[in-house]
Amino acid sequence: MFASPPPSALRHPPRVPRPTPVPRVGGAALPLPGPGAATEDFWAEVARRGTPVVGPDPLGDPAHRGVTFLWRGGPGTRAVQAVPNKLADPHDPRATLMERVPDTDVWHVTLRLGADWQGTYDLLVDQGGGPASGSPEYAAWLRTRRRADPFNSRTLPRRWGGEPLYWAALPQAPAQDAWSLPCPAGERGTLSAHAVPSARLGGTRRTWLYTPAGADGVVAGPANGGGAALPGSGLPLLVLLDGEHWGPVLGVAGLLDGLIAAGLVPPMAALLPDSVDADTRWAELTCRPEYLAFLTEDLIPWAAERLPLTTDPARTVIAGQSLGGLTAAWAALAAPHRFGNVLAQSGSFWWPNGPDAEWLTRTIASAPRRPVRFRLSFGRQEWVALPAARRLRTALAEAGYEDAEYHEFNGGHDYLCWRAELAARLPELIPGPVVSEPVVSGGEARAAEAANAGLPGAAAHARTAPGAAL
Repeated sequence: MFASPPPSALRHPPRVPRPTPVPRVGGAALPLPGPGAATEDFWAEVARRGTPVVGPDPLGDPAHRGVTFLWRGGPGTRAVQAVPNKLADPHDPRATLMERVPDTDVWHVTLRLGADWQGTYDLLVDQGGGPASGSPEYAAWLRTRRRADPFNSRTLPRRWGGEPLYWAALPQAPAQDAWSLPCPAGERGTLSAHAVPSARLGGTRRTWLYTPAGADGVVAGPANGGGAALPGSGLPLLVLLDGEHWGPVLGVAGLLDGLIAAGLVPPMAALLPDSVDADTRWAELTCRPEYLAFLTEDLIPWAAERLPLTTDPARTVIAGQSLGGLTAAWAALAAPHRFGNVLAQSGSFWWPNGPDAEWLTRTIASAPRRPVRFRLSFGRQEWVALPAARRLRTALAEAGYEDAEYHEFNGGHDYLCWRAELAARLPELIPGPVVSEPVVSGGEARAAEAANAGLPGAAAHARTAPGAAL
């Protein structure tokens, strides 16, 4: 067994101020009305273009854009804050508070961002009735004042429910097209919810099972443990943590359907265990041996009674984000006989927040190399997690993990970015018959840039094997 983890620690990341200023610039990506001017034509133009409005870089660099967030205020509006994921420090709203064009209803703030940025954001509006601006309580109170962006139709479900998040993507951002790959109705898999008995966790654990088309009703065979499994036999398996969000909310079944139909991954099964709630998630997705036992001794054997699953770790992927990314990496290192591939996005490798900080990184440095492949990705805006992530990358390289690949995207701690990363990295670990060319960006040719570079639309480019078709 891999080294035992330390006891549970503080249930929050380290509190670290943003080390660099928010990239705020003056002006706006479209002409603003003058003080006291009528604004109807201005807001009509905003409605046509959508928000945030994207324009050329104020400093003239083609690798950047000016991105203007807007709010139409009313008589009681005291302040408005734009909060793009990890671009703003939620504990210090001053850096992204909007300015008001005097004697108008126009509130605005412009950020200078790389043309490969994408992210979700909130708009927080102070309509009065709260603590005084600048008081110790103000930042926390303002975070409860979320308002819908009426000029942006692009939304993503929020974790743990509530009003959706709004998002934008600049023209060179990683494409989201894989989430809309076509799949004929008769070739779509099924996503079903189950209560899986677990002696290790006690009671049952809700889990979603993705079954690819044609696998329903297949009789369990040797790959399920009924005898010696043949090398490469059985369905490849994805274990994706935080299943309650990825499965019924984000619709990962549609992604898998499209990737399979395009030949980018083979027909595969997926298990998506529920993380229940925030407290349970902190208790279990922090390298807990009992949670690993649930995965390997309860969950996968349960699924193997229903589907002909592979027993080959090289054809099994465990994936997770944040604490799930930490646990995915630890689970593979602790059970390499079951998990041969790790897809960890924005993993909480700073964990625990306390004297044993970065425990997994230090353990890797002192343990024998395991037969595990890693695909790690982090947002360049994740100022809390990024230093620990880079130290983990170094530890893996020094420990001899030649097939550990590390990637940084221009974004934050964000399901929008993780969606793109999941779609791009899964075919690298479990490739299908089509030889795919990873899509690094949406491309400057996106038609939407003419009106608003925040609108994605270009199809993902793919190179196919002879005779294959997408």
